[in-house]
Amino acid sequence: MRSQKPYTNATFTHRVDHEAGRHRPPRAPGEPRVCGTCGAVYRGRRWAPAAPGPLPVTETGAPAEVTTCPGCRRVATHAASGFLYLTGAFVTAHRDEIERLVTGEARRALDDNPTARIIAWEATPEGPLVVTTTTEHLAERLGHALEKAYDGDVRFDFSHENKLARVYWHRD
Repeated sequence: MRSQKPYTNATFTHRVDHEAGRHRPPRAPGEPRVCGTCGAVYRGRRWAPAAPGPLPVTETGAPAEVTTCPGCRRVATHAASGFLYLTGAFVTAHRDEIERLVTGEARRALDDNPTARIIAWEATPEGPLVVTTTTEHLAERLGHALEKAYDGDVRFDFSHENKLARVYWHRD
């Protein structure tokens, strides 16, 4: 007898990586490392925001290796994992306020995860305002922030095959 569940465990465990793993290094990189673009520090197998003070050194006393963090790499290659679509008359009337809210929320998210960034803002005269992000969690966080601040209708769509989120926010 077939199950009535729309999703099974196999649906969530099978991930299709369309980028063939090009966005991930083959192994965890050596520590510590510093991003040459944004200054984020890789220590304890985690990227953290740049801390004030001297650059970290290895156990032998050598300076940290300068590299590019995954967030900067995604921004450079425009490899988006999240999309936020803003539509409605409210968006055109209050665009400056919405941009300040989204930018401020992205700046706060940077304190938690320095690889979460806004890649681009794309606006078309007849279509929605589209914000592309480096992580799916940032797109979700921005959608929640808009819903909390301005109400409106928000819908979250997540891909079950790869790490991708599409968030739709609308208010007339």
